[in-house]
Amino acid sequence: MIYQDKLPVVSLFSGAGGLDLGFGQAGFQTIFAADYNSAAVNTFNANSGYRNIARQLDLSTVSIHNILNMIEDVGIKPVGAIGGPPCQGFSRGNNRSSADDPRNVLPLKYAELIAGLRDKFDIDFFVFENVPGLRDTKHAETYTLLKQSLDHAGFALFEDELDSSRFSIPQIRRRVIFVGINRVKYPDIDFSFPTGRAHQRTIRDAIGHLPEPVFFSRHLTPDQIPFHKNHWTMVPKSRKFIEGIEPGGRSFKRLCWNEKSPTVAYGHREIHVHPDGKRRLSIYEAMLLQGFPKKYLLTGNLSAQVEQISNAVPPPVAKAIALAIKKTIFTTTGAC
Repeated sequence: MIYQDKLPVVSLFSGAGGLDLGFGQAGFQTIFAADYNSAAVNTFNANSGYRNIARQLDLSTVSIHNILNMIEDVGIKPVGAIGGPPCQGFSRGNNRSSADDPRNVLPLKYAELIAGLRDKFDIDFFVFENVPGLRDTKHAETYTLLKQSLDHAGFALFEDELDSSRFSIPQIRRRVIFVGINRVKYPDIDFSFPTGRAHQRTIRDAIGHLPEPVFFSRHLTPDQIPFHKNHWTMVPKSRKFIEGIEPGGRSFKRLCWNEKSPTVAYGHREIHVHPDGKRRLSIYEAMLLQGFPKKYLLTGNLSAQVEQISNAVPPPVAKAIALAIKKTIFTTTGAC
């Protein structure tokens, strides 16, 4: 069921639905979502609550014409689009990142899709999320082409870098956000990003109350994980866990109870170490550090869940952006 009092949006490179969840909390509703990752699509649909709207699509190869037709078939005209194309090729944490990474074309594909949505549905706005490394010198060509493409699509472009720790999340996570507003429909409009406020919320506040998680085993099923189906983690095999890991390092980065977490973006076997130093965080603990609701559920195997939570946009950040857009366009102008 699509609720009549919600503002319909399209979600591209939707992942596990962090952006959509935040926008939903602000009065929007995703009517169509697409992502290449099957586990993320399953997660999105499992949590949607009303219908399966996410589809597994390779947005780098499916024609824009076909995507627009899929959206049109929903029967509801979207007012906006949201999305965060994969950012690994731009990440400063990726020591092998380069301007030639094939994933680096995906932001430009996103811009093409936005242009198509503007032409077919005359959408009011879009939101684009990515890592700050997108603006590094070695990616200057992609960054410049992206902004030019979004400008040529007919949008006034607003850009800022937001830190999740200012939005009630005990995690330092900086991301570049573009908000584009339809220049023809709103020629004189201005947009201000939410600033949040300095919070002292700590890791202890978010996960200090949790029981111990279940450790992974080959035949473990979600029903065998009692507290929350995502409250599981890898077996701590390294001797470092037995001895107790000191704070610091990359592969064994131990968190501190009374501080904020570094960015939840885990590479292979690099899930942050629990403050107790005896194991790595569970998926559920990482979800709470990302600001996901306690009842949200990730699907797929352990590796798939690690990837989903690492790539997610924290819902509280998404909600703040959505509320700012809603106030600017749909309250200030009276648009509907």
